[in-house]
Amino acid sequence: MEGWKALAVLIGRILLVLLFLKSGIGKIGNFAGTAQYMAGHGMPFAHFFLVGAIFFELVGSITIILGYFARFGAVLLLIFLIPTTLIFHNIFVDPQMMVQFTKNVSILGGLLILLSAGPGRYSLDHSLRGGEG
Repeated sequence: MEGWKALAVLIGRILLVLLFLKSGIGKIGNFAGTAQYMAGHGMPFAHFFLVGAIFFELVGSITIILGYFARFGAVLLLIFLIPTTLIFHNIFVDPQMMVQFTKNVSILGGLLILLSAGPGRYSLDHSLRGGEG
């Protein structure tokens, strides 16, 4: 049974961050358009914050998928997700925005679980630290 739990944690880690991995790659592919979108929402220094967002999304996702410094990756994604949610998904009268806001809050919950429980047995953290993590 423990093997199934460990496998579920691995799959859960991957599924939890696929959105961020895809989003970070998409931001690279449409850098100018994303910066313009951010500036249109009143974000100052859009290019600077966009580079930061790409870094946080990609590094956070990759560390969580690999389970290597996964808790650090969870912190990166938490730091990214909180202002993103408050700035870009705050029009609560729009049902679609409410869905996006609620989705982000749910992801925050998953990241908090990962932060507290660790990446599980099938992770580089676990393997390299002698069973810890």
